[in-house]
Amino acid sequence: MTHIRNKQTLLSCVFGVFLAFLCLFTGCSQEATVPGTQGENQIVSTTGPIVYVALGDSTGAGVGAREGGYPDRLHKRIVERRTGSNLVNLCVSGATTEDVLQLQLQRGVAANPDLVTLGIGINDIGHRLTLDEFSKNYEEILSTLREKTRAAIVVSNLPDISSAPRIPGSMRREYQRQIEQYSRRLEEIAARHGVTVFDIYTITTRELASHPKYFSADGFHPSDAGYELWAQEMWPTLARVLGE
Repeated sequence: MTHIRNKQTLLSCVFGVFLAFLCLFTGCSQEATVPGTQGENQIVSTTGPIVYVALGDSTGAGVGAREGGYPDRLHKRIVERRTGSNLVNLCVSGATTEDVLQLQLQRGVAANPDLVTLGIGINDIGHRLTLDEFSKNYEEILSTLREKTRAAIVVSNLPDISSAPRIPGSMRREYQRQIEQYSRRLEEIAARHGVTVFDIYTITTRELASHPKYFSADGFHPSDAGYELWAQEMWPTLARVLGE
């Protein structure tokens, strides 16, 4: 049993890890083709400095890199345009939607954010949360953000990390099926709440397997180059939300 738990834990980390990779390959800064993802509150109201809250897992925490994950890199771009803007990065390696609800969400709300990014869900699959459990948690996260903040919200769907070197070949097809399924559900929930979806799934499905340089030395987290690509490709979506 211990061996099985250890294996599941490793796979959970692998998934969180690859969330980062998803963005590395974001060779096209696209938003998911989900109708109605731009809600009436999805433009940051202030033209001055903003408070940016990042919620999520290891890709937000920057595991595998020396210069931070995608939120740190996006924040640098924001500061270049809005001096004095502040980043509250609450992302934690290995986090699931349950962890965001219990450990990150209220702290994020308390920060009174103007902008929130959310990258979560891969570890839910690794920890064997059902699709319904994931959906319930995700629904509550977005409901709370919409009801208790004035923030513009940008969420990422799930990266297709089924081709990652650390994923056993015999498990890849099933993981890809689950990742696609959870991404679709996430997009449906986001559309109902009128938040912006950044489409990482499509990009990673097409690009991830052929770009090993975006993986860090641990073999599954993004490298600095991977995180930088993620931020570079995600920036146009944030710029639109910021009204830039």
